[in-house]
Amino acid sequence: MKQRWLPYFLWAMLLSLLALGLLAMAGGPPEKESMDVPALAPLPPPPIPADNPQNPAKIELGKLLFFDARVGGDVSTACSDCHSPSIGWQDGADICRGYPGTSHWRNCQTIVNSAYFDKLFWAGAARSLENQAPSAARGGVAGNGERDLMEERLRQIPKYVELFKEAFGEGEPLMSDAWRAIAAFERTLVQRDTPFDKYMLGDKSALSEDAVKGMALFKGKAGCIKCHNGALLTDQKYYNLGVPENSVFEEDALKQITFRFEQYAKGVHEDIYRKVKTDLGLYYRSKRKADMGKFRTPTLRYLTYTPPYMHNGAFWSLDEVIDFYNEGGGADQIEKGFGLATKTNLIKPLGLTDEEKAHLLAFLESLSGDEIVMDIPALPPYGVDRGDGLKVEESQ
Repeated sequence: MKQRWLPYFLWAMLLSLLALGLLAMAGGPPEKESMDVPALAPLPPPPIPADNPQNPAKIELGKLLFFDARVGGDVSTACSDCHSPSIGWQDGADICRGYPGTSHWRNCQTIVNSAYFDKLFWAGAARSLENQAPSAARGGVAGNGERDLMEERLRQIPKYVELFKEAFGEGEPLMSDAWRAIAAFERTLVQRDTPFDKYMLGDKSALSEDAVKGMALFKGKAGCIKCHNGALLTDQKYYNLGVPENSVFEEDALKQITFRFEQYAKGVHEDIYRKVKTDLGLYYRSKRKADMGKFRTPTLRYLTYTPPYMHNGAFWSLDEVIDFYNEGGGADQIEKGFGLATKTNLIKPLGLTDEEKAHLLAFLESLSGDEIVMDIPALPPYGVDRGDGLKVEESQ
């Protein structure tokens, strides 16, 4: 039996040696990173939660509510004010605008393709669009709305009463259903027909030669795929990259007040509250010092329409972003302020040439298709009871 087994063993050894020789001629086996991360892929249809199925009435209702500032505190700030269709479905500022009398403290992210995320906001504070909507509409530096008041406003608008009943079968508008409707509308804002998606689906003419070279750099020398992978081009994990501080916090008193308020609101210990000068990111949720300065990897889709970039809007162009990564990121603000190094070791100087940076830029631009534009809808007016039991619609 051993005599019959030995030749097979020798043949296996010879085949293995031959395979190793071929790999060596081809430049060796794939790098470990390429085997550990999901491959780039075209974007599939968005997932729809079983407890909030889509229907036309719900989407129509959600669209109106998205643009309606009555879903908020003093009817001055709608979802669309921070996520405008004319500015990449964000607000185009380095730091997002805030509720009147306040300022926000982070960059607004686009809601295009947000349907795919299972972690929303820069530190993953919401796990669904249904949870994200009330966090924004009621947040102290965002919408600052009070639930009962917002709900009563909607109940005094005959068109909303009609649409809520059609969408949810309820007798009166409920804010819990309003969030579900807004989420349903946001799930229609997806972009799956980019040049990159067409290329990945078989149309090899969809990408320019420069973009194809850029994709090779993205997956190879530049190492972008380590964190920006899969169909959504993000691993949805958290990293400290050493992003430089935005000097606007040194110049704007309201931003300083907001920053200090956020430390208090998020339960930061006094010894940190008194000396912190940088956004601690994921730490506010986890309270683990190892998470200081870490932020969720953003998607690279729809990128050309959504400057500025990074959690604090530090960079206004993709060229700046590429240079930042090419230099190996920036200084670790957490190590500087707390003596604790949390900057990721995945980011290192890349040594890209000017030509390679141009190729990488061409690939990044291929991740955006045509701009998603939308007219602001006419909002339904309040209905006023004149005393005879009849509702008379009035302007807002």
